[in-house]
Amino acid sequence: MSRFGEKQTAITGIGMSEVRRPSLKSGLELTVDASLAAIKAAGLTVDQIDGIASYPGAVWDSSGFSPTGVPELRLALGLKPSWFSASKELAGQLGCVFSAVAAISAGLANHVLVFRTIGEASARRAAAGAMAHGAGSPRVMGVHEWTAPYGALTGAPFFALHAQRHFHDYGTTPEHLGRIALNARANAMRNPEAIYRTALTMDDYLASRMISSPLRMLDCDVPVDGSVAIIVSRMDQARDLCQPPLRIEAIGSALHARDTWFRSEDLTQTGAVDAARMMWSRTDLGPADVDTAQLYDGFSILTLLWLEALGFCGRGEGGGYIDEGRRIALDGELPVNTGGGQLSAGRLHGLGHLHEACLQLWGGGGERQVAPNPKVAVVSAGYGGGFNGCMLVTRD
Repeated sequence: MSRFGEKQTAITGIGMSEVRRPSLKSGLELTVDASLAAIKAAGLTVDQIDGIASYPGAVWDSSGFSPTGVPELRLALGLKPSWFSASKELAGQLGCVFSAVAAISAGLANHVLVFRTIGEASARRAAAGAMAHGAGSPRVMGVHEWTAPYGALTGAPFFALHAQRHFHDYGTTPEHLGRIALNARANAMRNPEAIYRTALTMDDYLASRMISSPLRMLDCDVPVDGSVAIIVSRMDQARDLCQPPLRIEAIGSALHARDTWFRSEDLTQTGAVDAARMMWSRTDLGPADVDTAQLYDGFSILTLLWLEALGFCGRGEGGGYIDEGRRIALDGELPVNTGGGQLSAGRLHGLGHLHEACLQLWGGGGERQVAPNPKVAVVSAGYGGGFNGCMLVTRD
């Protein structure tokens, strides 16, 4: 596969708004806060931003899933982009970052502002029978015509099926998933911006309410109001900015798998396998070179599946790899979701993981900083099926 030039792009700035349950600020206000923070961190001015990208763009009929789009932010900041993009049909939530990389590589922009804003905590409750991120309707449309008769309208029953099959085939246990949740909480306790910072025990986890067997409440991410912004720049213009540029070493965006769980030929894995294979094919690095992993955790089972897909362990070995949680702990062999992830810090829907990876590589993790000197981070995002993405970010 030819390389279209991600190694010639870099992350130069990151920003995050307040993250609350709920926030008193509007989605646009949160987006402006995150964007200005990222632009300032990069040492750029608003006038130097010539590209904008977002996932998924404004979703007007949503219940807080995406309250802010490119047009509103452009007007609020006075941006004059030469290129912009916003879409939901991407390689997971990181797909908007990949779009920015492609635009820069094609010479369409020099500095792209990428953002993801979510307002689910303050949004009204979805109507009975509606998806959490979609409006109700007298008739279910599209792909959900095939899932609604079985009560499967949200992520929990989808991914519970993946977990059930993994349990059945490989002996994975609730305690294995519990270790992922406990690790997230332990890291969140060191993160002053995390939503949940109280200690969590395995007994607490096992006693939490069952949502869709075997997934419990503590296997599910935490809806919040917040925004994340990332500046992606041309590498040849990044070296003179405020911070050492973080090279985008490789991306994985392949879509080979069937895109929904009920079309899947094997529920013990997802399209993450294809994205990971593509990413590793675009670099000389390997799993042993990674210093920290920020892995999508909309549900705990997804983190386990990403560990397998990325090659940190073999297929079906995720439970054993996690073991008692020591390997994925902050001081372990592979520190995972060091800011608390979506399970405890809040559901910033993929871009929060990239923000944390950059923070770690720049040495800004504070009490949760990975020691001694992380230089390679892997980030993943995606909601199962075929729509998944992953990327390697490195510090020279």
